[in-house]
Amino acid sequence: MSLEHFDVLVVGAGLSGIGAGVHLQTHCPGKTWAILEARDTIGGTWDLFRYPGIRSDSDMFTLGYSFKPWTAAKSIADGPSILEYVRQTAREHDVDRHIRFRHKVVRASWSSDDARWTVEAECGEARETRRYTCRFLYMCSGYYRYDAGYMPDFPGAGDFGGKLIHPQHWPENLDYAGKRVVVIGSGATAVTLVPAMAGNAAHVTMLQRSPTYVLTLPGEDRIAGALRKVLPERAVYALTRSKNVLMSLAFYTVCRRYPGFAKKLLRKGIAAQLPADYPIDEHFRPQYNPWDQRLCFVPDADLFKAVRRGQADIVTDNIERFTPDGIRLKSGRELAADIVVSATGLQLLAFGGMQIRVDGEDVDLARTMSYKGMMLSGVPNFAYCIGYTNASWTLKADLASQYVCRIIARLDRNGGGYAVPHNDDPSVGEEPLIDFSSGYVQRAIESFPKQGSKAPWKLHQNYIKDLITLRYGTLEDSGMRFVAGRDDTGAAAEAA
Repeated sequence: MSLEHFDVLVVGAGLSGIGAGVHLQTHCPGKTWAILEARDTIGGTWDLFRYPGIRSDSDMFTLGYSFKPWTAAKSIADGPSILEYVRQTAREHDVDRHIRFRHKVVRASWSSDDARWTVEAECGEARETRRYTCRFLYMCSGYYRYDAGYMPDFPGAGDFGGKLIHPQHWPENLDYAGKRVVVIGSGATAVTLVPAMAGNAAHVTMLQRSPTYVLTLPGEDRIAGALRKVLPERAVYALTRSKNVLMSLAFYTVCRRYPGFAKKLLRKGIAAQLPADYPIDEHFRPQYNPWDQRLCFVPDADLFKAVRRGQADIVTDNIERFTPDGIRLKSGRELAADIVVSATGLQLLAFGGMQIRVDGEDVDLARTMSYKGMMLSGVPNFAYCIGYTNASWTLKADLASQYVCRIIARLDRNGGGYAVPHNDDPSVGEEPLIDFSSGYVQRAIESFPKQGSKAPWKLHQNYIKDLITLRYGTLEDSGMRFVAGRDDTGAAAEAA
């Protein structure tokens, strides 16, 4: 029985996958393609997470697609608005008709003789296996587990008389009005949850083991607002996007090159939002340098406003154990709670746990090397989308999709065949793919591909460099091999 064949299969119908579909339609007209999505709806992260206050931690002028202006007033947008933006994009560009829902990809096998992938997916509740073939496989499934967040093994958790929940699995219609809430964590989820719940809860405590760098940003971009009065929307979007890219890159560069100065700058910003006698160093002075972990952005100082109003407080301490009425800390203090939210992070999982085989051999991802931050050594006609850790995810997603389209066009000029990265340079050292000290990264990064110590194996956290390399740079370099397909007479062509 012949299998349904596509030129390109995209895995994942979230922010990245929908963008990939638009780029394929725009830059690869005439190609057949489909998106395989494990869940039953569009949106990925922005549909999965339902906790109060969920929002972007990047501005929408850069988190938005390059081809679709963000026109709402809020630049730090709420989750439902972002989800509608993604779904609207899919409708406007007719991407939604290409999506096969409830298709969880579990295995992909490459054959060099056939120059194609065979992709297996488990479908529906019965987990029926369906197989497809494609010339090019593009993973847009993110890098964390959708079925489970990270929940530490808290001592005494079974004794707790209230509710213990993880934000990734927020109960529908959870009533926290008038309840005492403790949010465990200090990352983006925690600093979002605390002010969002503070208005209705009796009191909210953010319990952190150690502080995180926090930066206040305006919820609306004033420059964009001014430009909208005199310029068309696309011009406003392009100018504001460029401005925000340059500003975020400059800030990141200052933080990495001059960490002492950056620490003082960040502390000064926090001090301006809190009472003069507030213990800033206890709760907002991390033991690492800025951008060793991701910064947390606080739109319109909402976290600090909740603290000033007495609706929320921050406690920096370690958990000794849960009690029937709350949490006992190692300092001896007890926090009374009706609801405890474990905003303790994600679990990383490369390519959704999918098994990859090349010519009958299993691929050990930890032994592969990332090429240009989006392909893998020794794995032909395969790309993946991982966004920036220091900037908006979609900036890299747009560039990655455009690069995939360039590769496909190059293969067409070569009579088909395939493109496969190869590292033949012994001077290229191995480094972790994600160079963050965050716990969620350190728990799983050893199982991920490596990055190299120099180009084209180095993963740049720099949009300008990637823009030059991926959109305008040559496809021909020492790390890439193009193997030609068969010509019209059926004779095998030589490797390009």
